[in-house]
Amino acid sequence: MASGKLLGICGSLRAGSFNRKLMHEAARVFQPAEFVEGDLRLPLYDGDLEDAEGIPAVVQTLADQIAAADAVVIAGPEYNKALSGVLKNALDWVSRTKGGPWREKPLAILSATAGRAGGERTQSSLVLALRPFRPRLIPGPEVLVGEASGQFDADGRLTNDRNLVSLNELMSELRVAAGLESP
Repeated sequence: MASGKLLGICGSLRAGSFNRKLMHEAARVFQPAEFVEGDLRLPLYDGDLEDAEGIPAVVQTLADQIAAADAVVIAGPEYNKALSGVLKNALDWVSRTKGGPWREKPLAILSATAGRAGGERTQSSLVLALRPFRPRLIPGPEVLVGEASGQFDADGRLTNDRNLVSLNELMSELRVAAGLESP
């Protein structure tokens, strides 16, 4: 039965990205009553901009979405052996908002890449970038979709059984952490 509010954050801006497909697959498996996709089309973090104008409205909206969600899933591509600049910029901006929206927030991370490793370094760098915010990170199983161009069907559904098993288990763990399902 659907319940809860899930926020999805995709570290790629491209509409047809494999990580966006993976994020939507995670939402389908999670079965939230409400799924919201965060918008990472934010200005580059700039302390002078913050001093002159305060927190941009689009940043505050993202921080408010994080705070209001029962759980968050982040799907991140691997750009040059690390998390994307878009995702890091969003983390930097949200860190400047009041209230610590990440603190104790149940969070799952996953990744899809064109290469065979599936985003191991993305996930490692993302964990390091998130650590100061103290979310309740679900440690596994890792969902690392390598060679992503062959892992989704025409409808954007994940087709690799091993990845589907891991995704189902990860989303179940996330539901438990969010208090939406019994262990």
